[in-house]
Amino acid sequence: MPIYNYGSINIDHVYRVPHLVLPGETLSSSHYQQVLGGKGANQSIALARAGSEVLHIGRYNAVDQALVNSLLEAGVAQQHLATVTEPSGHAIIQVDDQGENSIILYAGANHTFIPDDLAKSLQTAQTGDWLLLQNECSCTKEMIELAAVRGLKIAFNPAPMNAAVKDLPLDKLSVLFVNQVEVCQLLDLPLEPLPALEDLADLLQKRWPNTLVVITLGSKGAASIYQGQLEFVPAVLVQAVDTTGAGDTFTGYFLHAWMQGQSLRAALEHAGKASALCVQRVGASSSIPLAAEVDAFGQ
Repeated sequence: MPIYNYGSINIDHVYRVPHLVLPGETLSSSHYQQVLGGKGANQSIALARAGSEVLHIGRYNAVDQALVNSLLEAGVAQQHLATVTEPSGHAIIQVDDQGENSIILYAGANHTFIPDDLAKSLQTAQTGDWLLLQNECSCTKEMIELAAVRGLKIAFNPAPMNAAVKDLPLDKLSVLFVNQVEVCQLLDLPLEPLPALEDLADLLQKRWPNTLVVITLGSKGAASIYQGQLEFVPAVLVQAVDTTGAGDTFTGYFLHAWMQGQSLRAALEHAGKASALCVQRVGASSSIPLAAEVDAFGQ
């Protein structure tokens, strides 16, 4: 079963710093790396390395072809990739000595899509196929609505989160991926103190009763709420060196396992192992593990 990913393609500029830069501070970087990134590209690579057939719908500037080749090398289909004259999307990423990161995004080519472009990108999709998307490309609302009309199963990761997400047709989603902050923003809940998972489960079940909601909890683990059932799986304890791409790795591996018919608990555990491997490596797309590594991890 193929999965279409309407997703960003970014060029990541990654700087290693002792701590995240403070306002007014100038800080020297001990390491610099330029790699393929973007939540869309990262999630496509994670899906492909997990074993899914992935068709990525994305745009970039031709000068960045060498980095974009990482998508193709991972096994992502290229028929819906296109070059444009606008600069590629890019990100400025700080990674500190504790593995935490801070990111500035520039949309670039990711925001060149207009509604008329979308139908062509899904013209080969069949009822029951999957569409994954994030919030880094233009026309998010139109793509969700088009996919729903075509009978696709839709998975959405609303990052970067903004006020417009609340106006999207989220009731059409099959799967919603959020972190703790994002789910509180969607439900208009205070961040301090963070609500208990049981309370979130009740609220989510009432708001989107037909949607599987997956909540990533960072170093605590991950949870799912679906059809009134709450599942929680603790994180695999490892020494993190870079958390960039960990959430995207989790999303790709979880969605692959769920599409293959695994139980929610098994999918959460599988994705948790994949993200645990990811955070032990530097980089975003370059840190996403292969399926064989995930299968062997912890054995």
